[in-house]
Amino acid sequence: MRDAFICDGIRTPIGRYGGALASVRADDLAAIPLRELLSRNPGLDPAAIDDVIFGLCESGRGR
Repeated sequence: MRDAFICDGIRTPIGRYGGALASVRADDLAAIPLRELLSRNPGLDPAAIDDVIFGLCESGRGR
């Protein structure tokens, strides 16, 4: 990797255990913010993106 850039930041929808998002697959849930980031940044060529890094933070769960 030559250069790394952060073009924007966004989070996935917030849900509750067993709530409305319980049946949504992880890859489908991940696609939601990716689509939004691309719509917010129309000058960004999706073909220029080599990698996407997701983070996880669960407050109070010892992770």
